[in-house]
Amino acid sequence: MKYLGYVIGVIWVGLVMAAFGNARAGAAADQPDVAFWWTVIGCLLSIATLGAFIGTTIHNKVGSRPH
Repeated sequence: MKYLGYVIGVIWVGLVMAAFGNARAGAAADQPDVAFWWTVIGCLLSIATLGAFIGTTIHNKVGSRPH
């Protein structure tokens, strides 16, 4: 359970790559609206991925914590 956030982050990296891949495919098919919205989705997933990695790192620190 201690490293579950890292596992979730890795899964979300795969989702980010898929979203940006769909954006690239939409751009190649001359569908700028599809490319735009998949890029937005990819950016939001990237933020969530960073949150999972950073949050897990912060909460797994050993030592004294200010309360």
